[in-house]
Amino acid sequence: MFEHLNLKQKFTILLLVILVVGLSVSGLVLSSLLRRNATSEITSKALALIDTMSSVRQYTITQVTPELKDKLADKFLPQTVAGYSAREVFDILRQKPEYRDFFYKEATLNPSNLRDKADSFETTIVERFQNEKNLKELSGFRSMSSGDIFYIARPLTVSKQACLECHSQPENAPKTMIDQYGSANGFNWQLHQTVAAQIISIPASQVINKANESSFQIIGLVSAIFVAAIFLVNTFLNRQVVLPLKYLTRVAEEVSTGHMDVEFNELSNDEIGKLAKAFKRMKLSLEMAMKRIKRTHGNTGS
Repeated sequence: MFEHLNLKQKFTILLLVILVVGLSVSGLVLSSLLRRNATSEITSKALALIDTMSSVRQYTITQVTPELKDKLADKFLPQTVAGYSAREVFDILRQKPEYRDFFYKEATLNPSNLRDKADSFETTIVERFQNEKNLKELSGFRSMSSGDIFYIARPLTVSKQACLECHSQPENAPKTMIDQYGSANGFNWQLHQTVAAQIISIPASQVINKANESSFQIIGLVSAIFVAAIFLVNTFLNRQVVLPLKYLTRVAEEVSTGHMDVEFNELSNDEIGKLAKAFKRMKLSLEMAMKRIKRTHGNTGS
């Protein structure tokens, strides 16, 4: 079937095949690249949130807790707990649309508040931080019943002696704290011990959708450019190749039927023009040959 098509149709099909194959291959590569870029962008935002929460913790430990220390004997104040302050600030931050899908947890192996208790997956993360001292960050995807999530985690280490006032031994902790959380959990911490992981998570669909949105936009733009290129190539091909060839074919057919008064005009200096010159020389040769034949027949007849 391909051999029965004209030149313009063949070029159009060839360009369409190149378009389909090119978009298929580039789409796969582009999708992977954009997903990596989307992951990198969300990672940067998540790390900024972790740094913010770390700053809140530092502020609470160094400035808030010392000021309220005397009141702890009479009443436990959760505002003096760095983790509590970080969660409260993050909950306020999540009221903004751009942070609504982010979640923050200080996943702890032995917390006072069981709300911070690390699950089995988070426990693995904390234990890796404990065993690999040089490991400062982990990220990846995690499957949950609600769907896949992307997470990034950093170790949380007991860096201040003040933290041990509430987490060393139950008898050293404020009585009001024991009354609220009990004495079974959140104790026997050691200075410089990694006890938890700060984890920022976001639904994986946010990463994928962001990458797909960018991918569709770029592929759409490339497709539009390629379709425009096909149109321009076809227009150029029609004017510079197809129409001149049709003209040469028509003139050659007239010459072949004996109409020697037609001329092969030189249309250009390219290959089509050279073909026209060749046809013109062939026509002259044919005219000379016909004249010789006529002279020969004329002499024979006389």
